[in-house]
Amino acid sequence: MMTTQRLATLVTLAAMLAACAHAPSADAPSAPLSAQFKETPPGWIEAAPADTLERGPWWSLFGDPVLDALAPKVEVSNQDIAAAAAAYAQARALVREQRASLFPSLSLSGSASRSGGERASTSSAGGGGASNNFQLDLGASWEPDVWGRIGGAVSAAGAQAQASAADLAAARLSAQAEFVTDYLSLREAEAEATLLRSTIEGYSRSLQIAKNRYDAGVAPKSDVLQAQTQLANAQADLAALERQRGQLEHAMAVLSGQAPADFRLPPGDWNATALPGVPLGLPSALLQRRPDIAAAERRVAAANAQIGVARAAFFPSLTLSGNAGQGAARIGDLFNASAFTWSLGVALAQTLFDAGARSARVDQARAGWEQSVAQYRQTVLGALQNVEDQLVAARVLEQQQALRRQASEAADQTEQQVMNRYRAGQVGYTDVVSAQASALSARRALIQAGAARQASAVALIQALGGGWNAQSLASAH
Repeated sequence: MMTTQRLATLVTLAAMLAACAHAPSADAPSAPLSAQFKETPPGWIEAAPADTLERGPWWSLFGDPVLDALAPKVEVSNQDIAAAAAAYAQARALVREQRASLFPSLSLSGSASRSGGERASTSSAGGGGASNNFQLDLGASWEPDVWGRIGGAVSAAGAQAQASAADLAAARLSAQAEFVTDYLSLREAEAEATLLRSTIEGYSRSLQIAKNRYDAGVAPKSDVLQAQTQLANAQADLAALERQRGQLEHAMAVLSGQAPADFRLPPGDWNATALPGVPLGLPSALLQRRPDIAAAERRVAAANAQIGVARAAFFPSLTLSGNAGQGAARIGDLFNASAFTWSLGVALAQTLFDAGARSARVDQARAGWEQSVAQYRQTVLGALQNVEDQLVAARVLEQQQALRRQASEAADQTEQQVMNRYRAGQVGYTDVVSAQASALSARRALIQAGAARQASAVALIQALGGGWNAQSLASAH
């Protein structure tokens, strides 16, 4: 039997070898980054270490107190965020489970039995006998992490937990961005509805003018019919906007974790000119600011650790065990020193032939790592595209809004002039209808241009990662 001194020497040797690892270098894979963004507008705000996105809720940059009060509810009550939070908690629990394998396990067992039977000899006094057996055992076992298999599993689980934390941040940012976009779209729909109500009042007056001229015999009935058609179309457009507002309100309710019937958003003011100055850094900053990129990078690290776990299977496994127990025929004698037994053991196991199964698992782990690297690089490319798309949108939409404003002002003047000429009998009502339709279309397009710029600003903030930073993953598990 192995002596205690030899067993202690073996344990020490196992602890010294526990640092051995077989995973490749865990450096982050290279990413296809450029020196700067292609669509960076001239004079754009450069990011600083303490930029405005990290000073609090990013939606506060729009300066809307109602939005500031509603948006935090998304993080608290949104069910997609709750599901991501549960996945993160599950990943953290898995880390604890894997880490527990690094330590010995203890077990306590007890048993009691009574047995008896007929004796073979009839000459003995009595025809049978029974005996009792009581047993109490304390056992321990430990598998030293000699080849880094358990440590690799812990590292993989830790990286997955960090990826889940980044997934949670991505879900939170996505839900918040969708909520803010819906809110701004709802306010834009209200602004369009206000415009249409004013327009309907004007169309009603135009209809009355057409009726008066028809009653006076100076205009055909077609003028009245055209005015009625135009008025009805405007009223139908107003109904469509009311439907759109209702659907946006329902979407906001669900995003904030409420039933649509329990959510009410009173009509409010909308500042179409509220456009935050979003700080823009270098493309490389996305590697820290985008939670989806951080999640992809952490999954690369997890896949890398799995290669080490698979390689460790080529080395023998070592298990140390010990047992101490008490056994007696009477429960009162169970704790006597004479009933004490003990044992110490070591087991070494090595697979000699498995028809290439271990090599296949290593190849599988390596292919999984290569897949995760490709997904990481594709995520980076997608993030760069998102930022570039929103930068070009910001530049073009600003120009477009200025042109829409010019078109709206010109259409307003044209409408007024044509209406005056109609009253003077110089043009037909068809010209009035055309001028009014053009003016309404230009006004609505101007409102929509302002909303598009705000939606683009939200999308740009989301593309830049909001106020998130990958440094928070250091304590993710």
